[in-house]
Amino acid sequence: MTNKILVTGGAGYIGSHTCIALHETGYEVVVYDNLSNSSREAINRVSTLIGQTIEFIEGDIRDAEMLRQVFTSREFFGVIHFAGLKAVGESVAKPLLYYNNNVSGTINLLEVMAEYNIKNLVFSSSATVYGDPESLPIDENSPRSCTNPYGQSKLTVEHILEDLAVSDDSWNLVALRYFNPVGAHSSGQIGEDPNDIPNNLMPYISQVAVGKLKKLSIFGDDYPTIDGTGVRDFIHVTDLAQGHVSALNYLEQLTSSRSPSDMAKSVGFLPINLGTGKGTSVLELVNAFTEVTGRDIPHQFTGRRAGDIASCYASADKAKTLLGWQAELSIADMCQDTWRWQSQNPSGYNSH
Repeated sequence: MTNKILVTGGAGYIGSHTCIALHETGYEVVVYDNLSNSSREAINRVSTLIGQTIEFIEGDIRDAEMLRQVFTSREFFGVIHFAGLKAVGESVAKPLLYYNNNVSGTINLLEVMAEYNIKNLVFSSSATVYGDPESLPIDENSPRSCTNPYGQSKLTVEHILEDLAVSDDSWNLVALRYFNPVGAHSSGQIGEDPNDIPNNLMPYISQVAVGKLKKLSIFGDDYPTIDGTGVRDFIHVTDLAQGHVSALNYLEQLTSSRSPSDMAKSVGFLPINLGTGKGTSVLELVNAFTEVTGRDIPHQFTGRRAGDIASCYASADKAKTLLGWQAELSIADMCQDTWRWQSQNPSGYNSH
């Protein structure tokens, strides 16, 4: 069986970290990315870190002809699908762009995979599919709903994967629902490099710490939480990357242990949360960052942001039981690694 994996969006934040984890586990990686929200430099640095050149193809998942060329000349075990737009605010302003890229692009990818009989997919989903949770912690059977086009695009893809699994039981479709990825590779060489003003909390904190931004705005101090600020399940990107490898290992064991006639062992559609199972408030994260780095983070409280929820954290039991995976790294590790990346690369991949 081939151990070659196509990683769409592999030059992005989570994709680049996953490429390292895949290489360390013995998988061969081919990255396919249109570089719309990522940097070629990320792949150069991954290649340096692993000591060999990663095959990189610049291409768009909406380009079926290009994808066919990729699949025609290579034999893949499966695909890890990260390629997608991910800014909530932008999705509200440009819904068609998000549905076109995230939904149509995924349909295109699945159609080409079917043509070449590649039926193993690990999909980058999101905890946003749970909307405002009815109860905590959130497990995989919690009701799904969305408050913005970005989340809706992820949920729509999940529905497509569910329907595909029902229509053809030879598919193995794992949807990994991420909670809040933060941190960077321990080398400080790769990390989160947002275009323009960061949408996410941790890169905003670190850009304030490095002097790039003046102060942090904390949206809402009157939530029913430990200190009035929103609570989230922050997970280190290195742990998250390992979760993708565990999902692939699970599929590999499954497919190698069955005979061609034993199709009942396909997983069909399998949603799995990747989180720590613990909630941390915005203020707790800010204080932890200051404690770890010695950098004061000037901040102000402003009104709640539309669509934000009070608390959100995972039940991660299914990942542990099924994949043998659990988060290992602490909030202190997340802060330390973020600061190492940010301080060594004050302008992200354009720093050097």
